[in-house]
Amino acid sequence: MNSRPVYIVGAKRTPQAKSGTDLKDVAAPFLGAYLIRHLVDEANLENTAIDEVIIGNVGNPPKYPNIGRVIALEAGLDKKTSGYTVHRNCASGLEALSQGFIKIASGRSEIIAVGGVENMSQMPLIYSEEMTEVFFNVMKAKSVGDKLKALSHFRPHNLSPIVAIEQGLTDPFCGLNMGQTAEVLSREFGITREQQDEFAVRSHTLALKARDEGRLAEEILPIIIGGKLNKLLGQDVGPREGSSVEKLAKLKPYFDRKSGTVTVGNACPITDGGSALLLVSEEALKKYDLEPIARIVDYHFHGLEPERMGMGPLLAMDGVFKRTKLDLQQMDLVEINEAFAAQVLAVKKAMVDKEAAARFGIEKAWGEIPDERLNVNGGAIAMGHPVGSTGSRLVVTLTHELARRKAKYGIASLCIGGGQGGAVIVENLKK
Repeated sequence: MNSRPVYIVGAKRTPQAKSGTDLKDVAAPFLGAYLIRHLVDEANLENTAIDEVIIGNVGNPPKYPNIGRVIALEAGLDKKTSGYTVHRNCASGLEALSQGFIKIASGRSEIIAVGGVENMSQMPLIYSEEMTEVFFNVMKAKSVGDKLKALSHFRPHNLSPIVAIEQGLTDPFCGLNMGQTAEVLSREFGITREQQDEFAVRSHTLALKARDEGRLAEEILPIIIGGKLNKLLGQDVGPREGSSVEKLAKLKPYFDRKSGTVTVGNACPITDGGSALLLVSEEALKKYDLEPIARIVDYHFHGLEPERMGMGPLLAMDGVFKRTKLDLQQMDLVEINEAFAAQVLAVKKAMVDKEAAARFGIEKAWGEIPDERLNVNGGAIAMGHPVGSTGSRLVVTLTHELARRKAKYGIASLCIGGGQGGAVIVENLKK
């Protein structure tokens, strides 16, 4: 089967905000619908022109089943436009993009809106099994006496909630939460606390510099927030002014309190946000007189042991380089999601260390990732990691920065909870 080229004609994201702050009251669909509405209007397309909407989301709100379809309708697209939701943990947004890529490349579709949304502030607290059983028995009871009897089994400790987000960030196979997997890598690769803190400071410094120089303005679409819809949020809520290694050194290890090196300061914060891209075929470019920003070259997903999930980018980048016959030296920009400083630093080490790469079944050390090409506008340690959105957010950021620099190729990659990695190569077409 011949594969058709797939182009990006629009790419936007929301400002990202630490959970519990500016975006806490914005339901997940509204972190995506206004982005897609903007992209469709910007491309001067009719609502009927969009074949499908594919959205990545991890903590699907019970109120909005199949959030992809909800977003399609909320964006005002034609009711005939299908929509669905995908879930690949941290790479859900990248999974949405990959499925849109496949459908257009294979000739099944011409225009697809893809992306990801996550409101981690609104992930629920869950009642315990004992409390749930009390509720169930009360509802099932027919007489007042039976209801009182059922209620008599209630105990105050039954009200202790289960935190959904904590459960979601713990791997069911290895039993480690995501921070503990970063501790595994910091020990195995000899990554010190100071190195992690230095990397975290770098992330905040670059994010603030990019913000102050207006380099993020092209990728961020401001959003109206507030109870009276009277506030416009146009910048990320997360990057810290005055961050320093000395200040971060005062934080205690969070995931291994005795001998750990991973803290809340050198890990990504829990965050709310959304991102979206408009993907089109060459035929659609001509039919609607659209100007492409970039071309998606190819993507790759790869699995590995869950306790070392942070090495996913190493395997995913290796896979996509092999698929495309491109290499690291041809990448003008590299985006690796900063789930944890330790994890990114471990990936960097394994890219130059043949022996370390071989431990993961990789035959070739692809070479050094230069600092001047890596996460040049900061990363998730500063901006945050809204899990359903990050995969597509990385591509939004990469696409705009490639265009700004008039560079040619860039690669975006991230680790995935559960032991996976994903990567995509993008070619800039804006000269």
